[in-house]
Amino acid sequence: MIGNWGVARFGTRFGRAGLTVLRSPAPVTYGLITLCCLLFLFGPAAGLSTEYGSGEGLLAAQRAYFHRWGVVPAELFEGAPRAALTPATALFVHGSWVHLLGNMLFLYVFGVMTEERMGRVQFMLFYLGCGYLALLGYAAANDDSTQSLVGASGAISAVLGAFLFLFPGARVTSLLPFLLFLPLRFPAWVVLPFWVALQWVAAGRATQGPGVAYLAHLVGFGLGFGYAWVRFGRPTRVKAAPAPAPEGENQP
Repeated sequence: MIGNWGVARFGTRFGRAGLTVLRSPAPVTYGLITLCCLLFLFGPAAGLSTEYGSGEGLLAAQRAYFHRWGVVPAELFEGAPRAALTPATALFVHGSWVHLLGNMLFLYVFGVMTEERMGRVQFMLFYLGCGYLALLGYAAANDDSTQSLVGASGAISAVLGAFLFLFPGARVTSLLPFLLFLPLRFPAWVVLPFWVALQWVAAGRATQGPGVAYLAHLVGFGLGFGYAWVRFGRPTRVKAAPAPAPEGENQP
C-alpha cells in the first residue's frame, strides 16, 4: 500500500509539473530543458545508474551511447537511415554535467523571449531545423571523423542568432575572465557579435578534428539570425533582458 501510494504521489507531482510547463509562456523551451535533463539523468553520462557499471565498463557504455545517438560524420553520409536521424537525436544528448547545465542555462535565458516572439509551433520547428542543419554542416566539414558529436549548442546558437536580431537592445549580463569575472551588462548587439568572433577564431584554430563544435555554433548562429531577419523583418525593441553570455559547447 505504501509503495502504491508513493507511486501515485510521484505521478501526481509529475502531472502537475507537466501542466505547469504547458501553462507557462514558453512551454517549448521548458519542455526541451526537461526532456534533455531527464534523458541525461537516466543515461550513462550522468553516472547515477548502476546498470551501466563503473570504471572502464561505464566509459565503454558512455562511448556506445554517444556513438548510437550522436553524430558520427564518417557514418552520416554513407546512406544509412539510422545515421540520417542522428543530427536530430544528438540535440538531446549531453556528455557531462557541465555540458548539460551550460546548454540548458543558455536555452532558458535566451529561449523564453525568442519563443514568445515566434510562437510555440514555429519556435519548435525553428529549434529542431536549425539544430539539425548546424550539426549537418559540421559533419560535412569533418566528413572523415569517427568521433561522436553530441549536444544542443548548434540549436541554441540559432536561438542566440534569432535573439540578437529580435532583441538587439536587450541587456546581457556577461562574465569576462580578463576582468576577474565581474558581472557586467552590455547590449546584445555588443556581446553576441563578440561571441561570434571568438567562435570564428576558435574554429579556424581547430585543426585536429572534432573537439568543441565551434563550426556548428557558427552555422547555427547564422541560420538563426538569417531566419529571424527573413521571417520578422524588424527587430523588437526591449529595455532589458538579463542573460549570461554564451560559451562554447563541450563534447565528450
